[in-house]
Amino acid sequence: MTGTATARRIAALALPALVVLAAEPLYVLVDTAVVGHLGSVPLAAVALGGTVMTMAAWLGTVLAYGTTGRAARRYGAGDRAAAVAEGIQASWLALAAGLLITLLIEITALPLGRALSGGDPAVTAAVAEWLRVAALGAPGLLLAAAGNGWLRGVQDLRRPLYFVLGPNLLSAVLCPVLVYPVGLGLVGSAVANATAQTLSGVLFVGALIAERVSLRPRPKVIVQQLVLGRDLLARGLAFQASFLSATAVAARFGTAVVGAHQIAISLWFFTALVLDALAIAAQALVGAALGAGDGEYARQLARRIAVAGAVCGIAFAAVIGAGAGVVPGWFSDDPQVRAQAMIAWPWFAAMQPAAGVVFALDGVLIGAGDVRYLRNLTIVAAFGGFLPAIWTAYALDLGLGGIWAGLTLFVVIRLVALLLRLRSGRWAVTGAVR
Repeated sequence: MTGTATARRIAALALPALVVLAAEPLYVLVDTAVVGHLGSVPLAAVALGGTVMTMAAWLGTVLAYGTTGRAARRYGAGDRAAAVAEGIQASWLALAAGLLITLLIEITALPLGRALSGGDPAVTAAVAEWLRVAALGAPGLLLAAAGNGWLRGVQDLRRPLYFVLGPNLLSAVLCPVLVYPVGLGLVGSAVANATAQTLSGVLFVGALIAERVSLRPRPKVIVQQLVLGRDLLARGLAFQASFLSATAVAARFGTAVVGAHQIAISLWFFTALVLDALAIAAQALVGAALGAGDGEYARQLARRIAVAGAVCGIAFAAVIGAGAGVVPGWFSDDPQVRAQAMIAWPWFAAMQPAAGVVFALDGVLIGAGDVRYLRNLTIVAAFGGFLPAIWTAYALDLGLGGIWAGLTLFVVIRLVALLLRLRSGRWAVTGAVR
């Protein structure tokens, strides 16, 4: 396959994945804007309750990534039925996890609301009310994640685009209608949310049924998927600990610092979202190449995807650098916040090329099933680099520059280790399963 053809194939997988990844955050913006006009208490309820549902979405991402790599290997080996079977077992796992999440939230909605709201009775009641309805969408949310995983594995990104975008557009229309003309208020937002997630899950289940393969659960495969998910979860927890600590340290330097940090980190997550689309393409293509027994082509793909990540990172760095004097003003009128944002800005821009390569190679190794290495690397980079750096920044009063130096160190440690892993070739294990 020529380099041009490969680049076209990467783009053909990455661009639909980007739309799917962006659909949920864009819907959240619409939901927030609609509920915001109800008053500060409903808005707070959506913001706080949304953090709980974000954890369910995070579990879905872990499930999707694990399923993509396993399904892609089997698809590359020429066994589409086995690739679909990975989706079936992942869907059983998703359904069980989704029902468990729904049950737990229904039982704990009030104490969760109390803990999140700091004891404010009005906000506590509103959070609990919203959560009890929104939680009904958890099974659909996780079923959609499993469906995304296996369809990406067989390199079909057209149906996930429809199955995610369609329900989210429907929900964006339903939300204002249910909240205002129908008069459901805050509950209308939760109903629209749960409806979209359930419909999306049903569409992905329909795609499985249409494959005409056995739908029975296979405990052995589910256990294998759980082991893979365990490593991805551990990796994700290291990320969560790092970024929560960074925000906690920023808060200790004052409101202007934490406000500036929030601006920069929100934009960093946005760039990560775009680069995640490239990582998803890497998962599907590398997994399929290794499943087909073509380790050399997988290594070529990995190098090209790493270059694509670097190019995207350089482009982001240029845009971020050019917007230094403008972009922070979009988020805050406070001159102190803008001044603090300018301290983080050089670090934010400078790390982008390295981050582009890191995200791309994360996708390569997930597609290759080399998840244990990723888990260990992330834990070492977080607890041996990022966390010591940001708490040292606090101890030495280095401010926001120290925090973002720590984040840059986190990225650089991962970059070096991933490039060494790429060069070693030990990740490129061929065969339908790793």
